[in-house]
Amino acid sequence: MLDKLTNSLDFQTQALVLRSERQRLIASNIANADTPGYVARDMDFASALREATGAQQPADAMAATQRGHIAPPAGARAEANLKYALQSQTSLDRNTVDMDRERASFADNAVHYEATLRFINSSVKTLTSAITGQ
Repeated sequence: MLDKLTNSLDFQTQALVLRSERQRLIASNIANADTPGYVARDMDFASALREATGAQQPADAMAATQRGHIAPPAGARAEANLKYALQSQTSLDRNTVDMDRERASFADNAVHYEATLRFINSSVKTLTSAITGQ
């Protein structure tokens, strides 16, 4: 029972950390909307979450082929796992930030972040209630 709760909270915690990181990326894109040559970045959230929870090895991860090799920690992500946003229309300054897309992504990610946070809070309240017997 305790393992299920711990695993669920660990999963939600990883999701919250990744949502926070994605929000930072989107905010950086918005802040650089007028920077010539800036290339917008984003992450594949589902893939990053699978990597963070250890369900999938990163595509560019090195394998430990000998017992003495040091394996990267489960969920380790590299900056290289970030994706470049596709340019929706050409611009003279080669900036790939699409403000409509960034605003929509920012709002969507914020809603998912809030939902994850509420789920964690609800789980903790339920656990506290079960412990105190109320």
